[in-house]
Amino acid sequence: MATLGLFLAVLVVQNASLILSIRYVRTLPGERFFATTAVVMAELLKGATCLLLIFLQKQGGGAGLGRGLGRVGYVDTLKLAVPSLIYTLQNNLQYVAISNLPAATFQVTYQLKILTTAVFSVLMLRKSLSRLQWVSLLLLFTGVAVVQVEQGQVGGGSSPGAAQQSYAVGLVAVVVSCLSSGLAGVYFEKILKGSSASVWLRNVQLGIFGTLLGLLGMWWAEGAAVAAQGFFHGYSPLVWGVILNQAFGGLLVAVVVKYADNILKGFATSLSIVASTVASMYLFGFRLHPPFALGAGLVIGAVYMYSLPKAGPPLAAPMDGA
Repeated sequence: MATLGLFLAVLVVQNASLILSIRYVRTLPGERFFATTAVVMAELLKGATCLLLIFLQKQGGGAGLGRGLGRVGYVDTLKLAVPSLIYTLQNNLQYVAISNLPAATFQVTYQLKILTTAVFSVLMLRKSLSRLQWVSLLLLFTGVAVVQVEQGQVGGGSSPGAAQQSYAVGLVAVVVSCLSSGLAGVYFEKILKGSSASVWLRNVQLGIFGTLLGLLGMWWAEGAAVAAQGFFHGYSPLVWGVILNQAFGGLLVAVVVKYADNILKGFATSLSIVASTVASMYLFGFRLHPPFALGAGLVIGAVYMYSLPKAGPPLAAPMDGA
Protein backbone atom coordinates (compact mmCIF):
# COMPACT_ATOMS: atom_id res chain seq x y z
CA MET A 1 0.00 0.00 0.00
CA ALA A 2 2.86 2.35 0.88
CA THR A 3 4.53 1.59 -2.47
CA LEU A 4 1.36 2.45 -4.39
CA GLY A 5 1.15 5.70 -2.46
CA LEU A 6 4.73 6.52 -3.43
CA PHE A 7 4.04 5.73 -7.11
CA LEU A 8 0.94 7.93 -6.99
CA ALA A 9 2.88 10.81 -5.43
CA VAL A 10 5.62 10.56 -8.08
CA LEU A 11 3.11 10.60 -10.94
CA VAL A 12 1.14 13.53 -9.52
CA VAL A 13 4.20 15.64 -8.73
CA GLN A 14 5.85 15.06 -12.11
CA ASN A 15 2.65 15.64 -14.08
CA ALA A 16 1.69 18.85 -12.29
CA SER A 17 5.15 20.30 -11.68
CA LEU A 18 6.20 20.21 -15.34
CA ILE A 19 3.17 22.24 -16.48
CA LEU A 20 3.40 24.70 -13.59
CA SER A 21 7.16 25.21 -13.92
CA ILE A 22 6.99 25.82 -17.67
CA ARG A 23 4.16 28.30 -17.16
CA TYR A 24 6.12 30.04 -14.42
CA VAL A 25 9.40 30.47 -16.31
CA ARG A 26 7.56 31.52 -19.50
CA THR A 27 5.63 34.29 -17.70
CA LEU A 28 8.49 35.77 -15.70
CA PRO A 29 9.44 39.35 -16.61
CA GLY A 30 12.69 39.91 -18.47
CA GLU A 31 14.44 38.04 -21.26
CA ARG A 32 12.86 34.72 -22.24
CA PHE A 33 14.93 31.65 -23.02
CA PHE A 34 14.51 30.06 -26.42
CA ALA A 35 12.02 27.18 -26.13
CA THR A 36 13.55 25.42 -29.14
CA THR A 37 16.93 25.17 -27.38
CA ALA A 38 15.23 23.73 -24.28
CA VAL A 39 13.65 21.01 -26.44
CA VAL A 40 17.08 20.16 -27.91
CA MET A 41 18.71 19.97 -24.46
CA ALA A 42 15.92 17.73 -23.12
CA GLU A 43 16.38 15.33 -26.06
CA LEU A 44 20.15 15.26 -25.54
CA LEU A 45 19.82 14.49 -21.83
CA LYS A 46 17.15 11.85 -22.36
CA GLY A 47 19.12 10.10 -25.10
CA ALA A 48 22.35 10.19 -23.08
CA THR A 49 20.59 8.78 -20.01
CA CYS A 50 19.12 5.87 -21.96
CA LEU A 51 22.50 5.21 -23.56
CA LEU A 52 24.06 5.06 -20.08
CA LEU A 53 21.37 2.62 -18.92
CA ILE A 54 22.05 0.37 -21.92
CA PHE A 55 25.78 0.52 -21.17
CA LEU A 56 25.19 -0.51 -17.55
CA GLN A 57 22.93 -3.40 -18.59
CA LYS A 58 25.24 -4.79 -21.28
CA GLN A 59 28.01 -7.17 -20.32
CA GLY A 60 31.38 -6.48 -21.85
CA GLY A 61 31.28 -2.70 -21.37
CA GLY A 62 31.64 -0.63 -24.50
CA ALA A 63 32.15 -3.68 -26.71
CA GLY A 64 28.90 -5.21 -25.50
CA LEU A 65 27.10 -1.94 -26.04
CA GLY A 66 28.52 -1.69 -29.56
CA ARG A 67 27.34 -5.20 -30.41
CA GLY A 68 23.87 -4.41 -29.07
CA LEU A 69 23.59 -1.23 -31.10
CA GLY A 70 25.05 -2.91 -34.16
CA ARG A 71 22.27 -5.47 -34.26
CA VAL A 72 19.78 -2.70 -35.00
CA GLY A 73 19.58 -2.15 -38.76
CA TYR A 74 19.54 1.19 -40.55
CA VAL A 75 16.03 0.67 -41.90
CA ASP A 76 14.81 -0.21 -38.42
CA THR A 77 16.40 2.94 -37.05
CA LEU A 78 14.95 5.15 -39.78
CA LYS A 79 11.45 4.05 -38.78
CA LEU A 80 11.93 6.11 -35.62
CA ALA A 81 12.36 9.30 -37.65
CA VAL A 82 8.58 9.67 -38.05
CA PRO A 83 7.56 9.53 -34.36
CA SER A 84 10.65 11.54 -33.45
CA LEU A 85 9.57 14.33 -35.82
CA ILE A 86 6.08 14.29 -34.31
CA TYR A 87 7.40 14.25 -30.73
CA THR A 88 9.72 17.19 -31.49
CA LEU A 89 6.78 19.14 -32.91
CA GLN A 90 4.70 18.22 -29.85
CA ASN A 91 7.37 19.35 -27.38
CA ASN A 92 7.75 22.71 -29.09
CA LEU A 93 3.98 23.17 -29.26
CA GLN A 94 3.71 22.49 -25.53
CA TYR A 95 5.89 25.52 -24.83
CA VAL A 96 3.77 27.63 -27.17
CA ALA A 97 0.54 26.43 -25.57
CA ILE A 98 1.66 26.84 -21.94
CA SER A 99 3.09 30.28 -22.73
CA ASN A 100 -0.37 31.41 -23.90
CA LEU A 101 -2.78 29.43 -21.69
CA PRO A 102 -3.31 29.31 -17.92
CA ALA A 103 -1.68 26.19 -16.48
CA ALA A 104 -5.01 24.77 -15.28
CA THR A 105 -6.66 25.34 -18.67
CA PHE A 106 -3.76 23.67 -20.46
CA GLN A 107 -3.79 20.71 -18.07
CA VAL A 108 -7.51 20.11 -18.64
CA THR A 109 -7.43 20.64 -22.41
CA TYR A 110 -4.31 18.52 -22.84
CA GLN A 111 -6.27 15.47 -21.71
CA LEU A 112 -7.70 15.43 -25.23
CA LYS A 113 -4.58 13.39 -25.97
CA ILE A 114 -6.48 10.45 -24.44
CA LEU A 115 -9.16 10.90 -27.09
CA THR A 116 -6.69 11.20 -29.97
CA THR A 117 -4.65 8.23 -28.73
CA ALA A 118 -7.80 6.12 -28.50
CA VAL A 119 -8.87 7.06 -32.03
CA PHE A 120 -5.45 6.34 -33.52
CA SER A 121 -5.25 3.06 -31.58
CA VAL A 122 -8.52 1.92 -33.11
CA LEU A 123 -7.51 3.01 -36.61
CA MET A 124 -3.85 1.92 -36.63
CA LEU A 125 -3.67 -0.96 -34.12
CA ARG A 126 -7.22 -2.29 -34.59
CA LYS A 127 -7.84 -2.01 -30.86
CA SER A 128 -11.36 -2.17 -29.43
CA LEU A 129 -12.78 0.02 -26.69
CA SER A 130 -15.40 -0.91 -24.13
CA ARG A 131 -18.71 0.92 -23.88
CA LEU A 132 -17.49 2.58 -20.70
CA GLN A 133 -14.42 3.89 -22.50
CA TRP A 134 -16.50 5.34 -25.34
CA VAL A 135 -18.75 7.04 -22.78
CA SER A 136 -15.70 8.40 -20.96
CA LEU A 137 -14.30 9.83 -24.21
CA LEU A 138 -17.62 11.59 -24.82
CA LEU A 139 -17.52 13.03 -21.30
CA LEU A 140 -13.90 14.05 -21.84
CA PHE A 141 -14.74 15.98 -25.00
CA THR A 142 -17.76 17.59 -23.31
CA GLY A 143 -15.70 18.64 -20.31
CA VAL A 144 -12.98 20.23 -22.44
CA ALA A 145 -15.64 22.00 -24.52
CA VAL A 146 -17.24 23.47 -21.36
CA VAL A 147 -13.84 24.70 -20.16
CA GLN A 148 -13.06 26.31 -23.52
CA VAL A 149 -16.42 28.11 -23.68
CA GLU A 150 -15.95 29.41 -20.15
CA GLN A 151 -12.36 30.50 -20.76
CA GLY A 152 -13.33 32.18 -24.01
CA GLN A 153 -15.95 34.23 -22.16
CA VAL A 154 -13.51 35.38 -19.45
CA GLY A 155 -10.70 36.07 -21.93
CA GLY A 156 -8.46 33.15 -21.05
CA GLY A 157 -7.64 34.19 -17.50
CA SER A 158 -4.15 35.56 -18.22
CA SER A 159 -1.82 36.00 -15.31
CA PRO A 160 -1.42 39.54 -14.01
CA GLY A 161 1.77 41.14 -15.29
CA ALA A 162 2.43 38.32 -17.75
CA ALA A 163 3.90 38.86 -21.17
CA GLN A 164 1.63 39.37 -24.17
CA GLN A 165 -0.40 36.21 -24.72
CA SER A 166 -2.83 34.91 -27.31
CA TYR A 167 -5.50 32.49 -26.11
CA ALA A 168 -6.30 31.47 -29.70
CA VAL A 169 -2.64 30.63 -30.41
CA GLY A 170 -2.43 28.61 -27.20
CA LEU A 171 -5.62 26.71 -27.97
CA VAL A 172 -4.50 25.80 -31.50
CA ALA A 173 -1.10 24.74 -30.14
CA VAL A 174 -2.55 22.44 -27.47
CA VAL A 175 -5.04 20.84 -29.89
CA VAL A 176 -2.32 20.13 -32.47
CA SER A 177 -0.09 18.89 -29.64
CA CYS A 178 -2.82 16.44 -28.58
CA LEU A 179 -3.16 15.18 -32.16
CA SER A 180 0.60 14.73 -32.49
CA SER A 181 0.82 13.05 -29.07
CA GLY A 182 -1.82 10.49 -30.02
CA LEU A 183 -0.30 9.75 -33.42
CA ALA A 184 3.29 9.53 -32.20
CA GLY A 185 2.39 7.37 -29.19
CA VAL A 186 0.44 4.84 -31.24
CA TYR A 187 3.05 4.78 -34.02
CA PHE A 188 5.80 4.21 -31.43
CA GLU A 189 3.76 1.41 -29.81
CA LYS A 190 3.34 -0.24 -33.20
CA ILE A 191 7.10 -0.15 -33.77
CA LEU A 192 7.83 -1.55 -30.30
CA LYS A 193 5.45 -4.47 -30.85
CA GLY A 194 7.17 -5.38 -34.11
CA SER A 195 10.70 -5.39 -32.71
CA SER A 196 12.76 -7.09 -30.02
CA ALA A 197 14.77 -3.93 -29.27
CA SER A 198 14.51 -2.58 -25.73
CA VAL A 199 12.59 0.56 -24.83
CA TRP A 200 15.86 2.22 -23.78
CA LEU A 201 17.43 1.57 -27.16
CA ARG A 202 14.35 2.96 -28.89
CA ASN A 203 14.61 6.08 -26.73
CA VAL A 204 18.26 6.48 -27.74
CA GLN A 205 17.18 6.36 -31.37
CA LEU A 206 14.38 8.83 -30.67
CA GLY A 207 16.87 11.06 -28.87
CA ILE A 208 19.26 11.10 -31.84
CA PHE A 209 16.56 12.02 -34.33
CA GLY A 210 14.91 14.36 -31.83
CA THR A 211 18.14 16.28 -31.29
CA LEU A 212 18.81 16.63 -35.01
CA LEU A 213 15.21 17.61 -35.80
CA GLY A 214 15.15 19.92 -32.80
CA LEU A 215 18.27 21.70 -34.05
CA LEU A 216 16.69 22.02 -37.49
CA GLY A 217 13.53 23.47 -35.94
CA MET A 218 15.60 25.85 -33.83
CA TRP A 219 17.47 27.07 -36.90
CA TRP A 220 14.22 27.56 -38.83
CA ALA A 221 12.24 29.29 -36.07
CA GLU A 222 14.83 31.15 -34.01
CA GLY A 223 18.15 30.63 -35.77
CA ALA A 224 19.07 34.31 -36.16
CA ALA A 225 18.15 35.16 -32.57
CA VAL A 226 20.04 32.16 -31.16
CA ALA A 227 23.12 33.04 -33.24
CA ALA A 228 23.01 36.63 -31.99
CA GLN A 229 22.22 36.02 -28.31
CA GLY A 230 23.59 32.53 -27.71
CA PHE A 231 22.17 29.04 -27.30
CA PHE A 232 21.79 29.40 -23.52
CA HIS A 233 20.37 32.92 -23.56
CA GLY A 234 17.89 33.43 -20.71
CA TYR A 235 18.79 30.17 -18.96
CA SER A 236 18.52 30.13 -15.17
CA PRO A 237 18.44 27.42 -12.50
CA LEU A 238 14.64 27.36 -12.91
CA VAL A 239 14.94 26.82 -16.67
CA TRP A 240 17.42 23.99 -16.12
CA GLY A 241 14.93 22.49 -13.66
CA VAL A 242 12.25 22.50 -16.36
CA ILE A 243 14.61 20.84 -18.85
CA LEU A 244 15.64 18.16 -16.36
CA ASN A 245 11.99 17.52 -15.48
CA GLN A 246 11.09 17.18 -19.14
CA ALA A 247 14.07 14.94 -19.92
CA PHE A 248 13.97 12.60 -16.94
CA GLY A 249 10.33 12.94 -15.94
CA GLY A 250 9.05 10.88 -18.85
CA LEU A 251 11.56 8.10 -18.15
CA LEU A 252 10.69 8.15 -14.45
CA VAL A 253 6.98 7.93 -15.19
CA ALA A 254 7.62 5.04 -17.60
CA VAL A 255 9.38 3.11 -14.84
CA VAL A 256 6.63 3.88 -12.31
CA VAL A 257 3.84 2.87 -14.70
CA LYS A 258 5.66 -0.40 -15.41
CA TYR A 259 5.15 -1.39 -11.77
CA ALA A 260 1.76 0.29 -11.33
CA ASP A 261 -1.43 0.02 -13.40
CA ASN A 262 -3.67 2.15 -15.59
CA ILE A 263 -6.11 2.88 -12.75
CA LEU A 264 -3.33 4.42 -10.67
CA LYS A 265 -2.13 6.39 -13.68
CA GLY A 266 -5.64 7.69 -14.35
CA PHE A 267 -6.10 8.61 -10.70
CA ALA A 268 -2.74 10.42 -10.72
CA THR A 269 -3.73 12.39 -13.82
CA SER A 270 -6.97 13.43 -12.15
CA LEU A 271 -5.16 14.53 -8.99
CA SER A 272 -2.59 16.45 -11.06
CA ILE A 273 -5.41 18.47 -12.67
CA VAL A 274 -6.68 19.39 -9.21
CA ALA A 275 -3.15 20.21 -8.03
CA SER A 276 -2.46 22.37 -11.08
CA THR A 277 -5.74 24.26 -10.65
CA VAL A 278 -5.16 24.96 -6.95
CA ALA A 279 -1.52 25.95 -7.52
CA SER A 280 -2.52 28.24 -10.41
CA MET A 281 -4.89 30.12 -8.11
CA TYR A 282 -2.01 30.93 -5.75
CA LEU A 283 0.85 31.32 -8.22
CA PHE A 284 -0.84 33.00 -11.18
CA GLY A 285 -4.03 34.51 -9.79
CA PHE A 286 -6.20 32.04 -11.70
CA ARG A 287 -9.91 32.47 -10.93
CA LEU A 288 -11.97 29.32 -10.58
CA HIS A 289 -15.47 29.85 -12.00
CA PRO A 290 -18.31 27.27 -11.70
CA PRO A 291 -18.31 26.39 -15.46
CA PHE A 292 -14.57 25.65 -15.30
CA ALA A 293 -15.09 23.50 -12.20
CA LEU A 294 -17.87 21.61 -14.00
CA GLY A 295 -15.79 21.04 -17.14
CA ALA A 296 -12.71 20.03 -15.15
CA GLY A 297 -14.84 17.67 -13.07
CA LEU A 298 -16.15 15.97 -16.20
CA VAL A 299 -12.58 15.58 -17.51
CA ILE A 300 -11.34 14.19 -14.20
CA GLY A 301 -14.18 11.67 -14.09
CA ALA A 302 -13.63 10.73 -17.74
CA VAL A 303 -9.90 10.14 -17.24
CA TYR A 304 -10.59 7.85 -14.29
CA MET A 305 -13.39 6.00 -16.10
CA TYR A 306 -11.22 5.43 -19.17
CA SER A 307 -8.51 3.79 -17.04
CA LEU A 308 -10.88 1.27 -15.46
CA PRO A 309 -10.66 -2.38 -16.62
CA LYS A 310 -12.94 -3.36 -19.48
CA ALA A 311 -16.25 -4.83 -18.39
CA GLY A 312 -18.25 -6.98 -20.77
CA PRO A 313 -17.74 -7.47 -24.49
CA PRO A 314 -15.81 -4.70 -26.28
CA LEU A 315 -17.59 -2.29 -28.52
CA ALA A 316 -15.56 -1.99 -31.71
CA ALA A 317 -15.35 1.41 -33.33
CA PRO A 318 -16.91 1.86 -36.76
CA MET A 319 -14.21 1.60 -39.39
CA ASP A 320 -14.01 1.99 -43.13
CA GLY A 321 -13.07 -1.17 -44.96
CA ALA A 322 -12.02 -4.05 -42.71
